[in-house]
Amino acid sequence: MLVDKPAGLTSHDAVQRARRVLGTTAVGHTGTLDPFATGLLVLLVGRATRLARFVGSEAKTYLATARLGLATDTDDLTGAPIGGPADPAGLTEEMLRDALAGFVGQQCQRPPRYSAKHVGGQRSYQLARRGQGVDPPDVTVTVHRLELLRLATPDLVFRVSVSAGTYIRALARDLGERLGVGAHLTALRREAIGALRVEDAVPLDALTRDAVRSAWTVLGHLPAVEVDAPGRRAVSHGRAVPAAADTRGDVALVQGGELLAVARAEHGWLRPSVVLAMP
Repeated sequence: MLVDKPAGLTSHDAVQRARRVLGTTAVGHTGTLDPFATGLLVLLVGRATRLARFVGSEAKTYLATARLGLATDTDDLTGAPIGGPADPAGLTEEMLRDALAGFVGQQCQRPPRYSAKHVGGQRSYQLARRGQGVDPPDVTVTVHRLELLRLATPDLVFRVSVSAGTYIRALARDLGERLGVGAHLTALRREAIGALRVEDAVPLDALTRDAVRSAWTVLGHLPAVEVDAPGRRAVSHGRAVPAAADTRGDVALVQGGELLAVARAEHGWLRPSVVLAMP
């Protein structure tokens, strides 16, 4: 299910709504959105919940608004101010474009203290709420594209495409630090996960059973390998099937448009790692 999450709800709230609509607890999401954020949330249902890692690893595109001149302890509008405000009036559009361009590419990013990252076996946000906040370890992320769309000082609107695990809040924070004025995120909308787009999503308050799609929908980025009837029987029992000589990495095993399994090519065989087809 492709859902357009509204502001004010957690990703878990969206999952709970889907569970009530579908009458099942077997619903999960891929890629958490903060409560203040809106946009695309992919919900997986039933046996398809095991596909989460293949969806979550895709690049994500966001439309974001950052406010210059003030940093917060959460790196967004929900947090408490850090230090005093600074005046960003002297920053030109050219300066901002140059600063944003410096974030494109692979880099180390410090996740926000108020995040789900683990520090010493505990969630970072749990430590931060108890006044024991420490910076989570840096992670390697990639910013594929970053475009300034509008500047109305102190606010700037930008679109960014990033690798999985990248915090847009942290990008806003780091931009403010780089410019010497502080900054925090005030709005965030996820527009895409891989080839999946929010334009094709259903508003959460309009969610019905009709919103359930084929599991194949979320795996369009994987090469598809068609299997015959004997291959289907083998795959449904978790057995490997022969691979073509040029097959590499993860592939989707399908039959007539139905997703049977995700398999990995190893030594001339396609070994199922997630099986959806019933024996």
